[in-house]
Amino acid sequence: MFSGIVIDKDESGQQSVAIKQLDESQLPEGDVTVDVEYSTINFKDGLAITGSSPVVRKFPMVPGIDLAGVVSDSTNPEFSVGDRVVLNGWGVGEGHWGGLAQKARLSASMLIPLPSVFSARQAMAIGTAGYTAALCVDALINHGVKPEDGEILVTGATGGVGSFAVTLLAKAGFTVVAATGKAAESEYLQSLGATEVIDRTSLSEKGKPLQRERWAGVVDSVGSHTLVNACAQTKYRGAVAACGLAQGADFPATVMPFILRGVALLGVDSVMAPKKPRLAAWERLARDLDPVTLDLIENEVSLEQAIGVASDILAGTIRGRVVVNVNE
Repeated sequence: MFSGIVIDKDESGQQSVAIKQLDESQLPEGDVTVDVEYSTINFKDGLAITGSSPVVRKFPMVPGIDLAGVVSDSTNPEFSVGDRVVLNGWGVGEGHWGGLAQKARLSASMLIPLPSVFSARQAMAIGTAGYTAALCVDALINHGVKPEDGEILVTGATGGVGSFAVTLLAKAGFTVVAATGKAAESEYLQSLGATEVIDRTSLSEKGKPLQRERWAGVVDSVGSHTLVNACAQTKYRGAVAACGLAQGADFPATVMPFILRGVALLGVDSVMAPKKPRLAAWERLARDLDPVTLDLIENEVSLEQAIGVASDILAGTIRGRVVVNVNE
């Protein structure tokens, strides 16, 4: 038997969330079984646990879109018992049981080897947020954005993606400007590598279709008017990596930045990304991320505490990353 958070619905459609004792026979199909050491609470997990959005596609469901642990059984030659692995995305916690339990059964195609420089806890301090940030940085650099081109804007900078984007961009030599609604966190953002911190309200309201050119590139996890204004302020032939919708899923924009300045809007999907960019993202994290930074970004909670943290994630009151020790 093992413990896990289980989301279920009764016949009336009322959702319940509780820690339950589970048997391995209840695990979904897969060719690799993992003894989970750590998971996380992401924004999507917050939506699932609170029922604020119908992200869970079948019940009962173990949430948790991230996990790190050790392979305990495998019928796939790609992984052997004892291998350390990490998973981000692939619809786990939505349509396939996820990481907020002490065991998980998965397809080998969902897993990648955990870089040896990271412990399972550190991997989950990184999680989907850090992995997504690395994908965004890779997208900008692969597009041709260089440090000498000018400043890079990071929106939602005190969130998980934003925090990692700031530090990874700074490590890559870029001048980073962090946008946040939390003025008290300026010192934190500067410790991650931001050279300037600006108030998010300068970006969050409706603005002109074209504005003063400032950004060589942007990492945006906010969407809506913030993304529109970021595009409107991006320099000629600059690029914007969009990966989130904290402000909203709408995009009330014009085509002006794209057809008059050649701005590129680069959509970054972390859920179904193929293995090659996943491995590249984790290679960047292993190479460029200072483990000391993880101490600034992560907050550890137990499996029981994780349920209550979900609403805090949605309220935006959490700084950085919430790491869940599933064995406590």
